[in-house]
Amino acid sequence: MTGSRALAAIDVGTNSVHMVIARQVPGGSPEVLVRERMPVRLGSGGADMRRLLPDAVDRAINALVECRHIADAHDAEVVAVATSAVREADNQSDLLRRANSEARVPVQVISGVEEARLIHLGAMSAVPIAGRPHVVIDIGGGSTEVIVGNGTAPAMARSLKLGHIRLTDRFFPSGVIADGAVKACRRHIRSFVAPVAQEAQDIGFEVAVGCSGTIAALAHLCAARRGETLRTAANAVIERSDLTAVVNELIARPRPSDRLKVPGLDPARSDVIVGGAVLLRQLFKALGIESMVVSTGALREGLLLDRFTRRDRSRDDGLHHLSDLRRSSVLALARSYHEDLIHAEHATDLALELFDETAAAHGLGITDSEVLEAAGLLHNIGRFVAHSSHHKHSYYLIRHSERLAGFTEGELELIALVARYHRKSEPVSSHREYTALGKRDRYRVRVLAGLLRIGIALDRTYRRAVERVHASVDEDAITVEVEVPGGAEVDIELFTARRSAELLAGALKRSVDFRVVESSTEQQRRNHPAQGAGG
Repeated sequence: MTGSRALAAIDVGTNSVHMVIARQVPGGSPEVLVRERMPVRLGSGGADMRRLLPDAVDRAINALVECRHIADAHDAEVVAVATSAVREADNQSDLLRRANSEARVPVQVISGVEEARLIHLGAMSAVPIAGRPHVVIDIGGGSTEVIVGNGTAPAMARSLKLGHIRLTDRFFPSGVIADGAVKACRRHIRSFVAPVAQEAQDIGFEVAVGCSGTIAALAHLCAARRGETLRTAANAVIERSDLTAVVNELIARPRPSDRLKVPGLDPARSDVIVGGAVLLRQLFKALGIESMVVSTGALREGLLLDRFTRRDRSRDDGLHHLSDLRRSSVLALARSYHEDLIHAEHATDLALELFDETAAAHGLGITDSEVLEAAGLLHNIGRFVAHSSHHKHSYYLIRHSERLAGFTEGELELIALVARYHRKSEPVSSHREYTALGKRDRYRVRVLAGLLRIGIALDRTYRRAVERVHASVDEDAITVEVEVPGGAEVDIELFTARRSAELLAGALKRSVDFRVVESSTEQQRRNHPAQGAGG
């Protein structure tokens, strides 16, 4: 893959499937080649969107097939993510399986916090807000993201189960406003928004930015009220007074057909615009916003920038493959649970070395090494809960953390499972989370957990006596050379490693043995961020 190859970023949202295709430009912003929006109305439900209806899945698959055709015409690499509707659906596997087999589009489900991070990144690409305290709001069909920041890293990122389709289904079914519905909707919104608004105001912001189709539609309505026609919503400004007037006009028209006469309204939004308008008005009120600038950059643009950055970092980066953002969030989580990072990083380094040395046997790639690195750094955080069964506690803490940035839901599940299997029993059919994985992912867990077990075992005494490892691979065996300084005693490490090698041996269908070699020269141990310059 070359850095100049186009990238197609697809957002499978609750209301629409969006795609943007762009090419990386050295020293400049990505060059956008294509933008597509395909309404699918994938999500429905006034509370939790527990089920994707068959006809909605069909519409989404048809949209993804079309996206694949367009991407292929531009020879673009495809990356696709799904948000609220798919994230909450019990039958999400139906869509994910068909997307992969029928549309040839592997779709990754992302968490609400990861969605917020990517939205923030995309918003900043279109509106120059870096360096100014800001709040970014994105109103989707199923969720609303609120992000507060100053630089490129959010200081706060929250995803709320509030969206224009979710609110419409609950309070304005079929777009019809019944008596008392607006008041009930506002009360419901306040219950979600109040704590987030207080947190955002405590951090503070100077400028408000809005992105999403709903906010762009409201910008057109506000402009029309002033007698203006917007060519594009990009950098348009929504004033609080205009928004209040627009909301009042919309709720005065109880049926979608009545709203078709409102100047500037897209007829396709006549049934869902009230829920989105009431929500934005309540956000203005709760956050004390007087005006908001509209950004055309959102989730898919953030996804583009994130993946372009990963491409740049995919070149050989020594042992550590995690991006700065992902690694820093992993380290921050580990520190929050008082993890011994000196041991965790050394054990992880040994596992990563063994990963590279045994590549011919396992056939895994850089994404898998990232999973291994994150799991290694976090494998012991469950001790914060209890030493007994701490591997199971580690799984829970990783899987339910909202602090791990840059990972998809699938990646988080793999990281949590690799950490869970760093000790004790091997994966078995009675373990529900493990058996829920596909065959390929089960193999990945077994290999990566097997490598991690050996890395941990080779630092069993926490002395970092094993400096590095090498391995030779043949059809039936893997021989691991354990490099130690002259005279170092590593009997305990070797005994533990041999006992811990069964999982990897079974996964790779090869015996695993160890032998000690002395360092050819005295080498300094690596310095790690956790240790400081003199570690």
